[in-house]
Amino acid sequence: QSSLDRLLIGLSPIVEQAQLDLGGTDSADDIANLAVEVNVFAGIQKLLLYSESIREKVKSAEVEVHGAIYDIASGEVKFLGQH
Repeated sequence: QSSLDRLLIGLSPIVEQAQLDLGGTDSADDIANLAVEVNVFAGIQKLLLYSESIREKVKSAEVEVHGAIYDIASGEVKFLGQH
């Protein structure tokens, strides 16, 4: 199994969550687009879960954690908001 295969298997819960959020009737493109956003927020959750120092700074309002998606084709950044 390649590194890419292992990475893609790890994204299965993200894709499943996107499908649930969409109701299961959307296109593969719609699911993929939402899965990217779900993955950003999952990454933020893991960051806060595993980094006590960041979690404490967020609690004390010393720092804010924001999610964003960079579109490599257009160069645009879509900000998803603060967590």
